[in-house]
Amino acid sequence: MKIVVGITGGIAAYKAPELVRLLKKAGHEVRCAATEHALEFVTRVTLETVSGAPLYSDLFASGRTEHISLKDWGEMLVVAPATANIIGKVAGGIADDALSTLLLAFSGKPVIMAPAMNCEMWAHPAVQRNVETLKGWGICMVGPEEGELACGVNGMGRMAEPEQIADAICTMAAGRLAGQRWLVTAGPTYERIDSVRFIGNYSSGKMGFALAEALAEQGAEVELVTGPTYLNVSTYQRISLHRVESAREMYSAATEVFPRCNGAILSAAVADYRPAECADHKLKKNGNEGMHLDLVQNPDILATLGSMKTDKQTLVGFALETDNEETNAQRKLEKKNLDFVVLNSLRDKGAGFGVDTNKVTIIARDGSKTESPLLSKKEVARLIIETITP
Repeated sequence: MKIVVGITGGIAAYKAPELVRLLKKAGHEVRCAATEHALEFVTRVTLETVSGAPLYSDLFASGRTEHISLKDWGEMLVVAPATANIIGKVAGGIADDALSTLLLAFSGKPVIMAPAMNCEMWAHPAVQRNVETLKGWGICMVGPEEGELACGVNGMGRMAEPEQIADAICTMAAGRLAGQRWLVTAGPTYERIDSVRFIGNYSSGKMGFALAEALAEQGAEVELVTGPTYLNVSTYQRISLHRVESAREMYSAATEVFPRCNGAILSAAVADYRPAECADHKLKKNGNEGMHLDLVQNPDILATLGSMKTDKQTLVGFALETDNEETNAQRKLEKKNLDFVVLNSLRDKGAGFGVDTNKVTIIARDGSKTESPLLSKKEVARLIIETITP
């Protein structure tokens, strides 16, 4: 692709030449555009040398409408680092220098930003509002990451590493799932006992969110239905987030979305049962008597989607097992009309609820198996997507 790399005035600008080098190595054509303040951190000579093209940094230097010609040339615009200033300018429609003018002109084409700033700045409501505005317009955010910042503190605001940004660019450029829509379920469900208590489980939602991002990396539009979790979508603009609480709410959302999807991956840890009655107030202790709950069965989301599935759709379920793992997973695949089942075993150290790693076995309808070693959930998610969408 023809990629324009924009650089703004943050300390992370020193990483921009490495990003340009990685993109060139991957076969892309690259031109750079920089703000005046960016050139306090990285030189014009460096950027022109690594890109092999003149730098665009002065709106009036050439006497031509360079922001328009560069927009016509480029197929993708990447801003790394993206400071709070440039994010705010674009959100507010301000075009007062070379890069901000180019950003406003670069409509109808993919734009990626890699935010980088102090953690207090990143957490400011104005910055978060601006980020959400840009994501709503289809701008993709890669990062930021948590780590040591230039100011000497540790926190959220560190720019994603050039390799991570380049990977996101290359996978987006590939876009082999472009035009497809996928449903993903994530997290636990909470089944209310009264106004303050519920039945739940330890699922964090990390695996489901990783799957949603892995699909979006490949160009798919994703409908992410999640139970209660602290996680949020911060990376890919093609993910639509639907927050629910109970199994019945997840059932309604999933069955409504699934008919217009190419496939679904149900990784949520859905409660099988719920209290038959839910009090609208806090239940009080009654002396030394215990609490007795009558439980009723929740609707089976996976089985329902299995009955709805057409030959053109792919349905993937998760099986968390402790005994006879593969036998039980295979039985689940057949009983619920799945195309694949992803087996988790709680016996595997580092896999399961709440951790950032996982180890899975992906079993296909034809009986073939793909096993992963212990990897990060992001890496496992990518392996799952590669396996179920060959």
